[in-house]
Amino acid sequence: RGTARSALEMLLRLGSMLARRGLHAASARFAAAPALRLGRSRALSTAPVDDEMEDDIDVDGVAYGFMASQALFAGLELGIFDAIAAAGGSVDLPSLQRSSGVTAPRLQTLLTALVASKALRRSRDGAYDLSPNAARFLVSSSRHFYGDYLKLQIGRQFYHRMGALTDVMKTGEAPSYASWFSDPEVAATYTRAQHNGSVATAKALLKRMAGSVSLDGASKMLDVGGGSGAFSYVFTGKHPQLSSQILELPEVCATGNTIRAEQPADVQQRVSFSELDATSPDWPVPDGEYDLVLMSYISGSVPEPVVGALYANAYKALKPGGRLLVHDFMVDDSLDGPLGGAIWALQHVTVNADGLGLAPREVVSRMLAAGFASGKAETHEMISGLTKLVIGHKN
Repeated sequence: RGTARSALEMLLRLGSMLARRGLHAASARFAAAPALRLGRSRALSTAPVDDEMEDDIDVDGVAYGFMASQALFAGLELGIFDAIAAAGGSVDLPSLQRSSGVTAPRLQTLLTALVASKALRRSRDGAYDLSPNAARFLVSSSRHFYGDYLKLQIGRQFYHRMGALTDVMKTGEAPSYASWFSDPEVAATYTRAQHNGSVATAKALLKRMAGSVSLDGASKMLDVGGGSGAFSYVFTGKHPQLSSQILELPEVCATGNTIRAEQPADVQQRVSFSELDATSPDWPVPDGEYDLVLMSYISGSVPEPVVGALYANAYKALKPGGRLLVHDFMVDDSLDGPLGGAIWALQHVTVNADGLGLAPREVVSRMLAAGFASGKAETHEMISGLTKLVIGHKN
């Protein structure tokens, strides 16, 4: 299944391509304006062309990228990619009008944008085919499909929240994840959309931590903010002696339990949900009981003062010799990228105005303050350019 990294890379490529392929000269007003030049860039383009300018911003590509994103989301919502795949390719406009229910000229406009952004290919006789990546990632019958994540979570939820970024930056006022997820429909949409991508990430995390953390003798795992339970299902499925308790918001637990019911019977028996707002100072778990505490995508989703408290609670819950795994969107300690980790942290601001933009040293410093062993913290790249894994050790 797809991952957040693939989603982000595709959206950035689409945005940049669409901006460069015609939007620059889209109106006579711009055509009549004085030419913009950056070094030897072409007139009316801000895209760097010289090798020495590759580290400069492509203003158009960034500014117009949202248009390409919406074209992609609309294609998913209208079933364009599935319709072309179901027909075996070479689908004409009338056929797509029938399958989508849109007969007005605007459908042609959307298809042209998808061709320009390379999601679709158009033959000389007007037939449409899928690009290789569209066929792999955007068709629901593909085993690599993650269009539900793009459509439901990114397109319907995060995209609209980002529209409030300027107001949040100025006022510091934003909904918390707890208040956002108090709406059962929002919680269900988010949790379902996140699940498939999280399963793929969980499998990758198991491989990445194999040389640092052995679960062969582990019996109890605590999955804090575990969402659908994807990580718990993967971990317990791989290690039959392991059980996992998931701490989550009530509305998320409701959806998580429906997904749990879809898992193999032995996994269902070893995974349970407990209702908890992770910002609560008290967790409904005993001290010193767990071999492993996992926090995936939770540290960047709570106010900054809560992060240290989360790690302190994890320390109390762990057995001596236990491990805390913190997996999240992070930038490098140099605070200059990568882009994916940086803009995901910025997205979190719109639902967590007082949150911490994560970097490994910020996580490690709070682990040490919570009591974890000095000099033993490990940092690993997870989803390249997006997430990192920091492991804390309890002596």
